[in-house]
Amino acid sequence: MEYIAVLLPSLVVGLLFWFAMKSIFNADKAERQAEARAQAEADALNATPLNGTDTDTDK
Repeated sequence: MEYIAVLLPSLVVGLLFWFAMKSIFNADKAERQAEARAQAEADALNATPLNGTDTDTDK
């Protein structure tokens, strides 16, 4: 029983640290995915002509 009393605080702190790091990494991953989606949308908007005219047609 003495070993459990000695090791339990370290295990609890280790688990808290693990959960905190896991949540930080998951938040970072979600932020990177959102940034990539926003960048892809911005690139798609910049690729389309704004006034709808086609410059390749001969008049």
